Amino acid sequence: MGLIVQKYGGTSVGTLEKIKNVCKHIKETKEKGNKVVVTISAMAGETDKLVEMAYALSKSPKEREMDLLLSSGERISSALVAIYLNEFGVKAAALTGRQCGIVTDSAHTKARIKNIDAKKILNMLEDNYVVIVAGFQGISEDTGDVTTLGRGGSDTTAVAVACAIKADVCEIYTDVDGVYTADPRIVEKARKLDKITYEEMMELASLGSKVLQIRSVEFGMKYRMPIMVISSYTYNPGTLVTWEDENMEKALVSGIAHDKNQARITIVKVPDKPGTSAKIFGAIAEKNINVDVIVQNASEEGYTDISFTVPRNEADKAYDLLKSIIKEISASEIEVRKDIAKVSIVGVGMRSHPGVAAKMFGTLAKEGINILMITTSEIKVSCIIEEKYLELAVRALHTAFGLDKE
Repeated sequence: MGLIVQKYGGTSVGTLEKIKNVCKHIKETKEKGNKVVVTISAMAGETDKLVEMAYALSKSPKEREMDLLLSSGERISSALVAIYLNEFGVKAAALTGRQCGIVTDSAHTKARIKNIDAKKILNMLEDNYVVIVAGFQGISEDTGDVTTLGRGGSDTTAVAVACAIKADVCEIYTDVDGVYTADPRIVEKARKLDKITYEEMMELASLGSKVLQIRSVEFGMKYRMPIMVISSYTYNPGTLVTWEDENMEKALVSGIAHDKNQARITIVKVPDKPGTSAKIFGAIAEKNINVDVIVQNASEEGYTDISFTVPRNEADKAYDLLKSIIKEISASEIEVRKDIAKVSIVGVGMRSHPGVAAKMFGTLAKEGINILMITTSEIKVSCIIEEKYLELAVRALHTAFGLDKE
């Protein structure tokens, strides 16, 4: 018996038949004596359809209205789940983000949760309800407008609600059966991990892994909420995201991540003087464009080149923004390159094992893969390379760091 939060992704509730199967599993969990809160994503493809309709009517729809529009997908699927649970003999009720007391900042389409007033959820649990929470949404603290948490935001909703109600575990049901050492579609010998640390999962999520949204892992780490990634088709034990233990440190590298959604922007001949970088990256931050890898060349005759990566789908937006900035700072020109990708190695064991980066660079060199940019943290090394070499790089690194072995 326990207090469990379950999250079901869009593919898990993609059809009415799949919704019925999800409801059967929720009922089984409830009948074991557990109190259950469920977070639901929009049905697979529904969000994309809504986006397409909006852009068919406007080239630049207002973000406030987009949030109101896109939040409807999760409300529909949540209501359908609650309807069938009640038909199935389970007392259930669906709640919107507003009804759940999920309060966010005012950054439309990318809002961050500031607070959750969980009183209504807790009261309904005491009344023996299964509470169905529409994922991906909340209301802004300042205006009370509907906000959304960005793609994958239902993961964040689930973990945040689990933390707010002090659940025993947050179970993320998806179309994969856990976290793998690499993408199984690229690496045939990729293996499912039984456990992974919050830090490793955060790095993998930030580096391109689509299993969990990074903010959901941040919530879990901050409040020490165990997160279990499970297949919604088999319901077999998946991968537990948890705190670090001694066994986890033995593995040099836990996984290989990759990300094709990369573009490199280079500002050529930037005057090398105080405040220049602040103007460039301050303007980008104001537009909520995420910057990843940054490289500044050595100064030569008072000028330097600054290169950085942004999500490929935001490269044009960044370019348009910077056209006016380069005039202001008297830089020469802007170059954009979109045929790049990022490959990364991640592992808490890297803290206590020197030479990991050198091994990665040597492995890529043996395959004739040139490294364009490099960034590191305590438990990861990432390289920007040409996109055409990405799959080769992932497979070579997976083998080099012993991840092919059982």
